[in-house]
Amino acid sequence: MPSIVTDQGVVHYEVYGQGKPVILLHGWLGSWGLWQETMESLGKNYRTYALDFWGFGESGKKRESYSVDDFVSLVYQFMQNLGIAKAPLVGHSMGGTVSLATAIKYPEKVSKVVVIGSPIIGSSLAFPLKLAANKNIAALIFNQMNLFQRGLRIAAPFMCKDPQFPQLITNDVNKTTLQSFLFSISSLKQVDLQKDLLSLSIPVMGMYGGRDNIVSPLQWKLIKNALPNASIVRWPNAQHFLMLDAREDFQYQLKTFLDLS
Repeated sequence: MPSIVTDQGVVHYEVYGQGKPVILLHGWLGSWGLWQETMESLGKNYRTYALDFWGFGESGKKRESYSVDDFVSLVYQFMQNLGIAKAPLVGHSMGGTVSLATAIKYPEKVSKVVVIGSPIIGSSLAFPLKLAANKNIAALIFNQMNLFQRGLRIAAPFMCKDPQFPQLITNDVNKTTLQSFLFSISSLKQVDLQKDLLSLSIPVMGMYGGRDNIVSPLQWKLIKNALPNASIVRWPNAQHFLMLDAREDFQYQLKTFLDLS
């Protein structure tokens, strides 16, 4: 199980394929595991790295802070540690927000960004996620974790059509802590990247599902308003987890964008 050690905690990652590097970043309550099929597809042409953010998956969980800025620092340290001078960042949901924030803060490290169902502003999060950013509600959820997981399984078909998704998401939730659960979504809720996007000069692609009920599918408009040359791909009948819902076309669109010089 490959990992790097930073002064802020252990970072677990998986790597697959050969070629130029591409870094994949998961969303809230997720892990690198949601990228497995994407890695297999891209790995024929790229060396793909999928990270677990601190507090999620197999990465370290002994921190007091799990903010978007912390995860930006994680990506930068990961690239420095592995000697990756510059690479595209591909992020799902919270991971896409982190990808954009990393490109804004460290433009010399990021060649392209792909965001997948990602919030540009925190107010675009669904109401249940905003509730989860409340300390008392987050604690209540963790004290009733079995009930929460049962609710996730019931709600899973409304988030993703893939029959494997309920098991994937409940496995990942089991690896979170109250602190990472609460502080990461609290930070995401406060995000507003609209003005900062104007500073980007690299290629950006936004991918959104028209039936996304976790992040408003209209967030693509904020990307296009700030970056008129951005590429936008939309699937009217897809939900939040596009790498699973629109598997084949998602992989095609992603590789086509990455292949562009």
